[in-house]
Amino acid sequence: MDEINKYIISALTVNSQFNNLQQIKDWICEQNIKTYVNVKKVSFEELDLWNFSNDKQNLSHNSGKFFSIEGIDVKTNWGGVSHWQQPIINQPEIGYLGFITKEFNGVLYFLLQAKIEPGNVNCVQLSPTLQATKSNYSQVHKGKKPNYLEYFQNAKPSQILVDQLQSEQGARFLRKRNRNIIIKVEEEVPVLDNFIWATLGQIKLLMQEDNLVNMDTRTVISCIPYGSLTQSFVFELSRNNPFLYSTCSNSGDLHTFDDLIQFITKRKCEYDLEVTKVSIHKIDKWIKTEETIKHVDDKFFRIIATEVSIENREVVKWTQPMVEPAQEGICAFICKEINGKIHFIVQAKLEAGNFDILELAPTVQCLTGNYILESSINFLPFLKEVLNASKEQIVFDTLQSEEGGRFYKEQNRNLLIKVNDDFNEVLPENYIWMTLNQMQMFIKFNNYLNIQARSLIAAISFI
Repeated sequence: MDEINKYIISALTVNSQFNNLQQIKDWICEQNIKTYVNVKKVSFEELDLWNFSNDKQNLSHNSGKFFSIEGIDVKTNWGGVSHWQQPIINQPEIGYLGFITKEFNGVLYFLLQAKIEPGNVNCVQLSPTLQATKSNYSQVHKGKKPNYLEYFQNAKPSQILVDQLQSEQGARFLRKRNRNIIIKVEEEVPVLDNFIWATLGQIKLLMQEDNLVNMDTRTVISCIPYGSLTQSFVFELSRNNPFLYSTCSNSGDLHTFDDLIQFITKRKCEYDLEVTKVSIHKIDKWIKTEETIKHVDDKFFRIIATEVSIENREVVKWTQPMVEPAQEGICAFICKEINGKIHFIVQAKLEAGNFDILELAPTVQCLTGNYILESSINFLPFLKEVLNASKEQIVFDTLQSEEGGRFYKEQNRNLLIKVNDDFNEVLPENYIWMTLNQMQMFIKFNNYLNIQARSLIAAISFI
């Protein structure tokens, strides 16, 4: 049986030979109890090895590595605001987000890490086997090398199942990408104290609960291919599973793949995105104090300084700047059965840090809390439908943390809503219907689906 079918078997397996779902949750609680964590806000002056540059252009590490907080000036003809300035994270290096997988009794298992990031709302979350920036695994911090790094650095091509460059939050990072990679090993793998084996089915179900699975795990899982209905094995399994059918079937699509390419290309040609750097001290409508850089209306997000102490890390104590949200946000896909196959409403969304002008995003994506305003509810497409969805329409509704290494206690409400047959199929200009199969195809090509869309896709269970 090929590797694609192995993914499906793993995605349909919940009764693990190692731990059931409740045991994994209990294990996460145990990891939380036994690991010391202390994160506190400090002033910018208290940051060790971090300084505002001599020319006052940015906030950066003395080594020139890790990341920097910079100011940008943005001009665009997309949306209702054509010009603004903001701080942004510039982290040009490409890091690893990687899973080691291994087959046990015919089922593919993923090696998960109980990882504490300073910005996590609940300390421990399930992360990939390896989650490391280039500065970290190059030991710029003078600490230990990340566990299992050698498995990825020495992986043979035949061992690599998934290997893609994927973007991160375009509103917070400037053209940031990470290497999303999954490798499969045959040999015995030593399982360290804060690591655990789980099936793909277990991981997906854990994603449908609040803040158990971190963003990095979700983005890697979204890259997994599941094959096509030309395989009889897949066809039989998908007969009574509409989401698996939408993932594996390439027939019954409302739009062809060429239609979708044209949809994206047209908008990339129509919309402009001009981003230039400005001094972090001279960002229009942003105020710098001793402890924060924030918008004059205290909206969007703030730049803060933190002091961090965490056991079981390559370095156990350090300081760093972080991005703190002003409010919780909402990310939601609306889906509907069309031509006997589930389709999703996808929007073409421009964000300042995007690699190539725009990316495909969820039906609704509001990361600033503005979705609670009456003006947004009335004018933002599909927001009213999301907020007013009935219990029967909601497939899942969870709070999910953003990347805890850079974002301080940022979580957004993630929803998947399946609407009724009478839902209008005519969409606004920058929105289009796509199947899971089509979205998975675009994920393969990098920088097409944004991280919010990938996070929602990863959480869709076939059970």
